[in-house]
Amino acid sequence: MPDIKVPVFSESVSEGTLLSWHKKPGEAVKRGEVLAEIETDKVVLEVTALQDGTLQTVAKNEGDTVLSEEVIGVLGEAGAVAAAPAATPTAEAADPAAGPVSGETSAGGTAVQPDSAPSGETPALSPAVRRVVTENNLNASQIPATGPRGNITKQDAVSAAQGGGTDQGPQSATAPVSLQTTAAPASAPAAAAVASGPRAEQRVPMTRIRQRIAERLKEVQNTAAILTTFNEVNMQPAMDLRKKYQDQFVAKHGVKLGFMSLFVRAATEALKAFPNVNASIDGKDIVYHAYYDMGIAVASERGLVVPILRDTDAMSLADIEKAIGGFAVKAKAGKLTMEDMSGGTFSITNGGTFGSMMSTPIINAPQSAILGMHNIIERPIAQNGQVVIAPMMYVALSYDHRIIDGKEAVQFLVMIKNLLEDPARILLDL
Repeated sequence: MPDIKVPVFSESVSEGTLLSWHKKPGEAVKRGEVLAEIETDKVVLEVTALQDGTLQTVAKNEGDTVLSEEVIGVLGEAGAVAAAPAATPTAEAADPAAGPVSGETSAGGTAVQPDSAPSGETPALSPAVRRVVTENNLNASQIPATGPRGNITKQDAVSAAQGGGTDQGPQSATAPVSLQTTAAPASAPAAAAVASGPRAEQRVPMTRIRQRIAERLKEVQNTAAILTTFNEVNMQPAMDLRKKYQDQFVAKHGVKLGFMSLFVRAATEALKAFPNVNASIDGKDIVYHAYYDMGIAVASERGLVVPILRDTDAMSLADIEKAIGGFAVKAKAGKLTMEDMSGGTFSITNGGTFGSMMSTPIINAPQSAILGMHNIIERPIAQNGQVVIAPMMYVALSYDHRIIDGKEAVQFLVMIKNLLEDPARILLDL
């Protein structure tokens, strides 16, 4: 019987967390079907079946820490029945009126319980199950359990929250109902029980990805000499170009022409002219990159992720739009891979999508600079001696002053401004 193993992690990832099982022991499995999801500090990985068969046993439960290539289960021949593991008594007992459990599970994950816990006992819960129980104010001891070892599964808790299997009290004043039963793009960690009332609080542990984001951002602030320079761009020429050719562009390429592709192309040309902005520091050395791999910051339910467009100097506007659209779909579905987000020599973030007028973006280490786009607002400007109303965007360049001088940072941003205010120069390579 083949083992079900954790995928190989990258060198910078030491461990992960088992988010959920998509199958229960005894269920049939088809080759390529997703068996489980594992969250690392970078991405969520899917564990798929390598052959048709039946899920025999599960060695790790939801919320357990797993290592690269660790065995988490066994896949048997089709039709084989999983052997029931030895039962272990539940480790916790609580007042039946106390509601959902707020403490940690016993060592090794979910403790074994009978299908319906006796009155007065609160079953030990996995983090994913505890989250549903807590957010919907359920009584865990009254949820019918269908898990492989008599434990309550996430689906059991979801069914109970929908009114299918338990008496439930009033909804928490602050915790929204979460009834996602598919492989959701974000699986929030377990939360402690929420007190009712107008000043209720909720304590939620950070996900691995959120912890990693926090560490990296703080690290770069402590290491780099970050400075930000600003400019403004008249977006009217770019808007006119897009309006004039949008229908033809969509008909030929099957994707809309957006501003991001123009910014990527303009930034690429500016990087060619100012190689320090495309460089990085490694110890006491400066590493100059002869290629242009651009990170595009994308907001996902798990936090900010930065997938990489590779060799942007060789990409057309249509190629860029298609790639960014693909990244957005993968980010929303939680399907971005480590390869998608590895590397990068420069980054662009677009706070204007959410209405930001101005910001100072933080560098994505080990890169040395990041370009911030913002909201387009009609404002009065002086043009040819006249005051006119134009769609203006503030742009920001945060850079590491250790290797990028203020002069070249300003010139870099001015070049981007000039290219966007006369986008024909991008196509003509002027």
